[in-house]
Amino acid sequence: MSDPINIDGSQGEGGGQIVRSSLALSMVTGRPVTIDRVRAGRAKPGLKQQHLTALRAAQEICRATVTGDTIGSSSFTFHPGDVVPGNYHFAIGTAGSATLVLQAILPPLLIAQRPSRLILEGGTHNPWAPPFDFLQRSYLSLVNRMGPQVTATLERPGFYPAGGGRFIVEIEPAKRAESLTHSPGAPGDLGLSNFHLLERGEIRSRIGRVLLCNLPDHIADRELEELARLDQWEPDCLFRENIKAHGPGNAIVIEVVGEHVIEVFIGIGEQGTKGEVVAQRAFEEMREYLVANVPIGPHLADQLLLPMALSAWQSDTPDHRREGSFRTVRLTDHSKTHIKVLQAFLGTAIVIEEEAQGDTVIVKIGG
Repeated sequence: MSDPINIDGSQGEGGGQIVRSSLALSMVTGRPVTIDRVRAGRAKPGLKQQHLTALRAAQEICRATVTGDTIGSSSFTFHPGDVVPGNYHFAIGTAGSATLVLQAILPPLLIAQRPSRLILEGGTHNPWAPPFDFLQRSYLSLVNRMGPQVTATLERPGFYPAGGGRFIVEIEPAKRAESLTHSPGAPGDLGLSNFHLLERGEIRSRIGRVLLCNLPDHIADRELEELARLDQWEPDCLFRENIKAHGPGNAIVIEVVGEHVIEVFIGIGEQGTKGEVVAQRAFEEMREYLVANVPIGPHLADQLLLPMALSAWQSDTPDHRREGSFRTVRLTDHSKTHIKVLQAFLGTAIVIEEEAQGDTVIVKIGG
């Protein structure tokens, strides 16, 4: 058995990312992990339902031995077995984010021996979590450049508090993937390429969509009017989608298609928040991204760290495919905490170089 690792769940921003990434890395490396002080940085610490669902999903995928898997638990242990690709169905049972559950189980399935098919149920458009549109259009499009082919299909959105969202993820692993080596050293070729993404290139389109479910039409009308007031849009690039879900919900999705990357910005409607404010929040995120003139926004930067670190870790042999880099804005505390977890498991070099203006950085992974 590989050497176990202990992770302090209170380090850095002390949130659920530590749990999810630790589970993914434990499955990939074969290293047992103990996490203490789980989510100590949150107002309600310990495992919530979505974190428990991620833990049990990881347990099922690799037949792990687990202790401490209860709601509110502040500590748990996870001893992974071999990853078993296949067909799985995981339901949170609340409006907790199903996209966050996917974060914990996708990495080992990207380098498995056979394809997998996942059905996930829960929230799909949550505040403080990657919305489905970001997952599908932005994150997975870059993961697919690395060798795997992953598609995500939304069957039904899920908003707080009703939840009930459902989506399907089809995973074709990276070619030349070999069985996972349960060793803290590099495992050989897992088939993952890496990439360098330093320029966004020409902006080819901007599209704003208002998603509305079981709510008055005037909400969407006001949000679209506010987006139009804030900036000039090409004809037919602002539109509304009336959707069906288990409960009421509203979201604004702004997609910026660049020459080399797609970024997605979301505003989630909440009770007591005016539609104009929701539109302003989504627009401001987009505006900050465009002004920074970087290819990768702060949320996408956080998501890319793990797969790119795995690519750099997979082989001891120098290979240009193994090193990766991207330009982004100054890293968030969330990303800095994520890097600490990655280095604890993989030992991969991750260097942050500040650029002359001081508000943007180049993240170099491997080498």
